[in-house]
Amino acid sequence: MNDIAVIGAGMHPWGKWGRSFVSYGTAAARTALADAGLEWSDIGSIVGADTMRCGYPGYVAGATFAQALGWQGARVTSVYAACASGAQAIGAARAQILAGLADAVLVVGADSTPKGFFAPAGGERPDDPDWLRFRVLGATNPAYFALYARRRMALYGDTMEDFAQVKVKNAAAGALNPLARYRKAVTPGEVAASAVVADPLRLLDICATSDGGAALVLSGLDFARRHGHTDPVRIRAVSTVSPTYPKAVLDLPDIATDSTAALAPAPHTFRASIARAAYEEAGLGPEDLSLAEVYDLSTALELEWYEDIGLCGPGEGAKLLRDGVTRLGGALPVNTSGGLASFGEAVPAQAIAQVCELTWQLRGTAGDRQVPGARAGITANQGLFGHGSAVVAVR
Repeated sequence: MNDIAVIGAGMHPWGKWGRSFVSYGTAAARTALADAGLEWSDIGSIVGADTMRCGYPGYVAGATFAQALGWQGARVTSVYAACASGAQAIGAARAQILAGLADAVLVVGADSTPKGFFAPAGGERPDDPDWLRFRVLGATNPAYFALYARRRMALYGDTMEDFAQVKVKNAAAGALNPLARYRKAVTPGEVAASAVVADPLRLLDICATSDGGAALVLSGLDFARRHGHTDPVRIRAVSTVSPTYPKAVLDLPDIATDSTAALAPAPHTFRASIARAAYEEAGLGPEDLSLAEVYDLSTALELEWYEDIGLCGPGEGAKLLRDGVTRLGGALPVNTSGGLASFGEAVPAQAIAQVCELTWQLRGTAGDRQVPGARAGITANQGLFGHGSAVVAVR
């Protein structure tokens, strides 16, 4: 096993604070260092997950956070993979630890987001798929979320009421999380009464854009034991796989699928392949999980993730939800943190925050959200342009 230890986890609360992303990231980093019982000077490497919205400092987040904490000679790495940036940062940190380049690595991601939908970067870029989908189709992210929702309704008979129940479930968990931006339970009627954004999805079906920061201190197992962490949470797998050709399901920001005239599509979708690679590396399967954190950009997408991470078969996600399996107290809770429904999206921080939640759950320190006896969990999300993201953690 190529396990590494999670010896520190910290977050800055999500919200709309109007400050620099650097302040959120450094606050999360200091919390994670304190949790690990380490000083910043004990860290041999720092890996920053980049943000594209905060100018040049965001493009070189590793160096930006290292400077904010105080230059001390640590190795520095900056990575970008859209929503998968945090998992890429964790993967880079793990590689350095296993290669013997650093005993302890600090991983940090933070964002400061604009009000409303994410927009493309400025300039004319006709060879940029993200620019094209805005310019050619006028398609914001929620337009894609609505297409996914309509596809589920057509293929599997999912209903708007099913989607609303995802929000109800996640809001109930988020109400128990002091780090969440939205800490209020909602009813199905409130979801149905919220404004239509992209039919069939309402405002409460779609995650907000938020400010926030998350950080982890990762180390080798020997280093962890020497510093008093005798039974740490361990990261057992990091999946950052890419799609296989041809892709027969539309993914944001694409405006077309690949042709299947000459070659049949892979038996598994891209999202399903992300989780399968993580399970294979970890030597675990869905039946071994105690909980999962998935990327609920919209309520309908959460149902898709249930199927992609192997909790049920295709088209069975809504039934899993209706049966109460994925709620707090259910057989396999999903998004015990409250998910993006309760946090909103702070892109480079989100995959790191997912691992923070797994860490607290596996330690047994998640408070009112605690999953009894939690021993293994998976995170899953997907970044633009074919970036996979899944982490398996165990204890």
